[in-house]
Amino acid sequence: MIAIAGLIALGGCSKSPTDKAADNVRAAADNVADNIEAAASNTASNLQNQAAAVTNAAENRADAVRNAAENRADRMESNHH
Repeated sequence: MIAIAGLIALGGCSKSPTDKAADNVRAAADNVADNIEAAASNTASNLQNQAAAVTNAAENRADAVRNAAENRADRMESNHH
């Protein structure tokens, strides 16, 4: 008896071909929108990583310049005494 009631309920819920097509359009658009959001997130993450790499490289270069100047100044002072 429960099985018959379930089949009757399913029969009453059947969608027309137009409704099914509309659902497919919505689902496809949702998938495209999700992909756009994921691509934007990945791009932003990659840009943040690149920015961090540039910052780190600049800091390393600045440290190298300071260290070279300090070493040169130390040599100058030690040779002067």
